[in-house]
Formats: sequence, structure tokens, C-alpha cells
Amino acid sequence: MYIFFEDIKNSLNSLKSYLKKLTLTDIKMAKFRYKMILIYGLSLAVLLFYLKWIEIKFLIWSKAYDIYIGLIALFFTLLGIWLAKNLNFKKQGIVEHEGQMIHRSAISFESNKMNQVICNISNRELEVLQLMANGMSNIEIANELFVSVNTIKNHPKV
Repeated sequence: MYIFFEDIKNSLNSLKSYLKKLTLTDIKMAKFRYKMILIYGLSLAVLLFYLKWIEIKFLIWSKAYDIYIGLIALFFTLLGIWLAKNLNFKKQGIVEHEGQMIHRSAISFESNKMNQVICNISNRELEVLQLMANGMSNIEIANELFVSVNTIKNHPKV
């Protein structure tokens, strides 16, 4: 049994001497390994970034027509929104008084009987033209005169 302990003691002593010898070189090797791992990792990251960039560039070139159409559609959509906000035409001459809409024309409409006879315009057609001059829409005129909208549409064609 004494021989067994002696063998273990010799093994431990040889292991201690081995660890003492390799400790300095092992630390240097570990630093070298970490540097190499870091270099390989960074080079793979750069390569992956480059491949993704090429893939996106290829995607843009292969879908250039679709992207171009999309940009044009976006431009005209934004232009339409801008125009709708900035070119909001308000009806002139419409005043609301106690819940009723009163239409007033900025330009007074005067009837000329001689021109009415020359142009062969009936009194009803003249009435429609006066309401149009006051800024009323076809539907509003049709409601006021109790006729259809198609009738109102046909009167200015005289």
C-alpha cells in the first residue's frame, strides 16, 4: 500500500512540474487563440455584411422597374394630398342665416330681353341660368325648381 501512495505522489509531482512549465506558454497560446477567434469572427462579419449588401443591390436592380413605379405612385399620392389641402376652394357668396342657405352672387345677373329673344331662351331656361350664375349646383337647382337633374343639365346647351 505504501507503494501505491508513492506512485500517486510521484504522479502529482510530475503534474505540478508540467503545469508550472506550461503555464506561461499556455497563457500566450490562449491570447493567441482569442486573437485568432476575434479576427476570424470579424472577417466573417465583414463577409456577411458584404454578401447582404450585394443581395440588396441585386434586389434593387432586379426590381428597379417596380421600385420606380412605386416611387412615382408615392409622389402623385403626396401631390394629391398636398393639392387637396392647399387648393381647398370654398364656395363664394353662400351665407348661412338661421339654418337656411342663402345664395348671393358676387356679380349681379341682369336679364336682357332683347338678347333673350335673339338667343331664343325661354323664361324657365333663363331662371335656370340665373340660379347657375348664383353659384348653385345642378342638384340644388333641380330641388328648387322641382325638376330632374337631367333637365337642368340640358338647359345650358341652348
